[in-house]
Amino acid sequence: MADKVSKRLVIDACVARAAGGEDATDLTSVNCRNFLKAVLDISHRVVMTPDIKDEWNKHQSKSASIWLRRMVEKNKLCICDIAVDDDLWCQVEATAESQRKRDMMAKDWRLVEAAIATDITVISLDNKVRKCFANAALQVDELKDIIWVNPAEIGEKTLDWLQNGAEPEIERSLGFQKAHN
Repeated sequence: MADKVSKRLVIDACVARAAGGEDATDLTSVNCRNFLKAVLDISHRVVMTPDIKDEWNKHQSKSASIWLRRMVEKNKLCICDIAVDDDLWCQVEATAESQRKRDMMAKDWRLVEAAIATDITVISLDNKVRKCFANAALQVDELKDIIWVNPAEIGEKTLDWLQNGAEPEIERSLGFQKAHN
Protein backbone atom coordinates (compact mmCIF):
# COMPACT_ATOMS: atom_id res chain seq x y z
CA MET A 1 0.00 0.00 0.00
CA ALA A 2 1.33 3.42 -0.95
CA ASP A 3 2.01 6.03 1.68
CA LYS A 4 -0.63 8.72 1.99
CA VAL A 5 0.35 12.05 0.49
CA SER A 6 0.12 14.88 2.97
CA LYS A 7 -0.89 18.24 1.55
CA ARG A 8 -0.54 21.57 3.31
CA LEU A 9 -3.97 23.22 3.28
CA VAL A 10 -4.76 26.83 4.14
CA ILE A 11 -8.10 26.66 5.96
CA ASP A 12 -10.07 29.87 6.44
CA ALA A 13 -11.41 30.67 9.92
CA CYS A 14 -14.95 30.65 8.47
CA VAL A 15 -14.64 26.86 8.19
CA ALA A 16 -13.53 26.70 11.83
CA ARG A 17 -16.45 28.88 12.88
CA ALA A 18 -18.98 26.76 10.98
CA ALA A 19 -17.71 23.35 12.10
CA GLY A 20 -20.31 21.81 14.38
CA GLY A 21 -20.02 19.19 17.05
CA GLU A 22 -21.19 15.59 16.81
CA ASP A 23 -24.77 16.66 17.49
CA ALA A 24 -24.83 19.31 14.72
CA THR A 25 -27.61 18.99 12.14
CA ASP A 26 -27.03 22.07 9.97
CA LEU A 27 -25.57 20.81 6.68
CA THR A 28 -22.79 23.41 6.55
CA SER A 29 -21.78 22.64 10.15
CA VAL A 30 -21.76 18.91 9.47
CA ASN A 31 -19.80 19.29 6.22
CA CYS A 32 -17.18 21.54 7.82
CA ARG A 33 -16.80 19.21 10.81
CA ASN A 34 -16.47 16.18 8.55
CA PHE A 35 -13.97 17.99 6.36
CA LEU A 36 -11.77 18.91 9.33
CA LYS A 37 -11.98 15.35 10.68
CA ALA A 38 -10.93 14.00 7.28
CA VAL A 39 -7.95 16.39 7.16
CA LEU A 40 -6.83 14.98 10.53
CA ASP A 41 -7.52 11.34 9.70
CA ILE A 42 -6.00 11.39 6.22
CA SER A 43 -2.80 13.05 7.45
CA HIS A 44 -3.04 16.36 5.65
CA ARG A 45 -1.63 19.40 7.43
CA VAL A 46 -3.05 22.85 8.10
CA VAL A 47 -1.07 25.99 7.28
CA MET A 48 -1.42 29.14 9.35
CA THR A 49 0.35 32.43 9.36
CA PRO A 50 0.22 34.43 12.61
CA ASP A 51 -2.68 36.45 11.12
CA ILE A 52 -4.63 33.33 10.14
CA LYS A 53 -4.01 31.82 13.60
CA ASP A 54 -5.31 35.01 15.25
CA GLU A 55 -8.43 34.84 13.09
CA TRP A 56 -8.96 31.21 14.05
CA ASN A 57 -8.55 32.04 17.74
CA LYS A 58 -11.30 34.67 17.45
CA HIS A 59 -13.81 32.63 15.49
CA GLN A 60 -13.32 28.87 15.90
CA SER A 61 -16.12 26.68 17.21
CA LYS A 62 -15.56 24.33 20.13
CA SER A 63 -15.34 21.44 17.67
CA ALA A 64 -12.68 23.25 15.60
CA SER A 65 -10.73 24.14 18.74
CA ILE A 66 -10.56 20.47 19.73
CA TRP A 67 -9.61 19.55 16.17
CA LEU A 68 -6.80 22.12 16.10
CA ARG A 69 -5.41 20.81 19.42
CA ARG A 70 -5.33 17.32 17.92
CA MET A 71 -3.57 18.67 14.82
CA VAL A 72 -0.94 20.31 17.04
CA GLU A 73 -0.51 17.08 19.05
CA LYS A 74 0.12 15.19 15.82
CA ASN A 75 2.55 17.85 14.59
CA LYS A 76 0.26 18.67 11.66
CA LEU A 77 0.13 22.44 12.13
CA CYS A 78 2.52 24.41 9.93
CA ILE A 79 3.03 27.94 11.20
CA CYS A 80 4.55 30.00 8.39
CA ASP A 81 5.70 33.58 8.62
CA ILE A 82 5.24 34.71 5.03
CA ALA A 83 6.52 38.05 3.79
CA VAL A 84 3.89 40.26 2.20
CA ASP A 85 4.32 40.53 -1.57
CA ASP A 86 3.25 44.14 -2.12
CA ASP A 87 3.86 43.98 -5.89
CA LEU A 88 1.60 40.96 -6.29
CA TRP A 89 -1.08 42.49 -4.11
CA CYS A 90 -1.01 45.69 -6.21
CA GLN A 91 -1.60 43.60 -9.35
CA VAL A 92 -4.52 41.78 -7.70
CA GLU A 93 -5.96 44.94 -6.21
CA ALA A 94 -5.95 46.61 -9.62
CA THR A 95 -8.32 43.92 -10.94
CA ALA A 96 -11.08 44.72 -8.43
CA GLU A 97 -14.27 46.03 -10.01
CA SER A 98 -15.26 47.98 -6.90
CA GLN A 99 -14.00 49.08 -3.51
CA ARG A 100 -16.21 46.43 -1.89
CA LYS A 101 -14.57 43.65 -3.92
CA ARG A 102 -11.11 45.09 -3.22
CA ASP A 103 -11.89 45.04 0.51
CA MET A 104 -13.17 41.45 0.29
CA MET A 105 -9.95 40.33 -1.37
CA ALA A 106 -7.79 42.31 1.06
CA LYS A 107 -9.45 40.53 3.99
CA ASP A 108 -8.56 37.10 2.58
CA TRP A 109 -5.27 37.98 0.91
CA ARG A 110 -3.30 36.27 3.70
CA LEU A 111 -4.98 32.97 2.71
CA VAL A 112 -3.85 33.37 -0.89
CA GLU A 113 -0.29 34.29 0.07
CA ALA A 114 -0.05 31.30 2.41
CA ALA A 115 -1.37 29.04 -0.35
CA ILE A 116 1.18 30.38 -2.85
CA ALA A 117 3.98 29.75 -0.33
CA THR A 118 2.88 26.16 0.35
CA ASP A 119 0.73 23.70 -1.64
CA ILE A 120 -1.46 26.28 -3.46
CA THR A 121 -4.70 25.27 -1.75
CA VAL A 122 -7.29 27.40 0.06
CA ILE A 123 -10.27 25.94 1.91
CA SER A 124 -13.02 28.51 2.44
CA LEU A 125 -16.80 28.86 2.52
CA ASP A 126 -16.62 32.28 0.86
CA ASN A 127 -17.73 31.81 -2.75
CA LYS A 128 -17.98 35.58 -3.30
CA VAL A 129 -14.31 36.22 -2.62
CA ARG A 130 -13.42 33.08 -4.57
CA LYS A 131 -15.14 34.68 -7.60
CA CYS A 132 -13.19 37.90 -7.02
CA PHE A 133 -9.88 36.03 -6.98
CA ALA A 134 -10.95 33.94 -9.99
CA ASN A 135 -11.64 37.19 -11.84
CA ALA A 136 -8.23 38.49 -10.79
CA ALA A 137 -6.64 35.25 -12.04
CA LEU A 138 -7.59 36.29 -15.58
CA GLN A 139 -4.96 39.03 -15.32
CA VAL A 140 -2.59 37.78 -12.59
CA ASP A 141 -0.89 34.52 -13.56
CA GLU A 142 0.26 33.74 -10.00
CA LEU A 143 -3.39 33.14 -9.02
CA LYS A 144 -4.43 30.81 -11.86
CA ASP A 145 -3.22 27.57 -10.30
CA ILE A 146 -4.51 28.21 -6.78
CA ILE A 147 -6.96 25.51 -5.78
CA TRP A 148 -10.01 26.85 -3.94
CA VAL A 149 -12.29 24.35 -2.24
CA ASN A 150 -15.56 24.93 -0.37
CA PRO A 151 -16.35 22.05 2.02
CA ALA A 152 -19.98 23.16 2.32
CA GLU A 153 -20.65 22.62 -1.39
CA ILE A 154 -21.94 19.07 -1.83
CA GLY A 155 -21.09 19.05 -5.54
CA GLU A 156 -17.41 19.64 -4.82
CA LYS A 157 -17.10 16.19 -3.20
CA THR A 158 -14.40 17.47 -0.89
CA LEU A 159 -14.12 14.32 1.24
CA ASP A 160 -13.40 12.21 -1.85
CA TRP A 161 -10.91 14.84 -2.99
CA LEU A 162 -9.12 14.73 0.39
CA GLN A 163 -9.10 10.92 0.39
CA ASN A 164 -7.54 10.95 -3.09
CA GLY A 165 -4.63 13.11 -1.91
CA ALA A 166 -6.07 16.63 -2.32
CA GLU A 167 -4.40 16.86 -5.69
CA PRO A 168 -4.52 20.20 -7.53
CA GLU A 169 -7.30 19.35 -9.99
CA ILE A 170 -7.67 21.90 -12.78
CA GLU A 171 -11.44 22.19 -12.21
CA ARG A 172 -10.77 23.50 -8.70
CA SER A 173 -8.26 26.15 -9.79
CA LEU A 174 -9.09 29.85 -9.80
CA GLY A 175 -8.09 30.12 -13.45
CA PHE A 176 -10.53 27.39 -14.48
CA GLN A 177 -13.41 28.60 -12.28
CA LYS A 178 -13.66 32.04 -13.86
CA ALA A 179 -13.28 30.73 -17.38
CA HIS A 180 -16.11 28.21 -16.87
CA ASN A 181 -18.61 30.16 -14.72
